[in-house]
Amino acid sequence: MERIRVATDEAPAAVGPYSQAIAAGEPLFTAGQIPLGKEGSRIVGETVAEQTEQVLRNLKAVLAAGGSDISMVVKTTVFLVDMARFGEMNEVYRRHFPDPPPARSCVEVGALPKGALVEIEAIAIRG
Repeated sequence: MERIRVATDEAPAAVGPYSQAIAAGEPLFTAGQIPLGKEGSRIVGETVAEQTEQVLRNLKAVLAAGGSDISMVVKTTVFLVDMARFGEMNEVYRRHFPDPPPARSCVEVGALPKGALVEIEAIAIRG
């Protein structure tokens, strides 16, 4: 099966040896998205809610570039630096994902790149 690199200028570019996403047949696997503006130099938002909005904008851009969209996401993993902020993230997340929402894991982590408060990665179906 061919692996196809997905890239878009509508989300921050990969800053290391990884791709924004990889398509492998129908599945699309995204890299974790943090709340960087599409220029990739600064965190957008100060609160978990504001940062989750930016993360989901980035995620939607990567999904679109890979031939998918938010309605085709089957699994997400959310990384939070403070699980006490789960409710803030969840309110924003709920507004973006149609019913039925994807399967999800959420874990607390010690730190995220560039001091982000939230990161989300996804697996979606293309087409």
